[in-house]
Amino acid sequence: QVQLVESGGGSVQAGGSLRLSCAASGGTFDSHSMAWFRQTPGEERELVGGSRSRATGYSVYTVASLAGRFTISRDNANTVYLQMNGAKPEDSAVYYCAVSESGLLHMEVYEYDFWGQGTQVTVSS
Repeated sequence: QVQLVESGGGSVQAGGSLRLSCAASGGTFDSHSMAWFRQTPGEERELVGGSRSRATGYSVYTVASLAGRFTISRDNANTVYLQMNGAKPEDSAVYYCAVSESGLLHMEVYEYDFWGQGTQVTVSS
């Protein structure tokens, strides 16, 4: 049974940093992509970025609007990280980890096969 467990969320002041982790278990994930999404109340879940499959060297991508402050990394098949620097109040959201068996990164939530339970990030001004 596949499980994704996010950790590292919490409260931070504006300008601060947080590092989120997502650990996958219950399978082999080297051919899968691992992505980060975030969601605020009343809004759709949006892609933050992620890491593609091992075939791509676990290449990473961050959406352009966040690329100057957010960094994705993946140190093995099963763990992906999201480094948040220069946090802003508008970064406050529940952050979710997701895995796609396609090995690719997708904007659409329905392209992902497994999801974590989410971790809350709150940035205070």
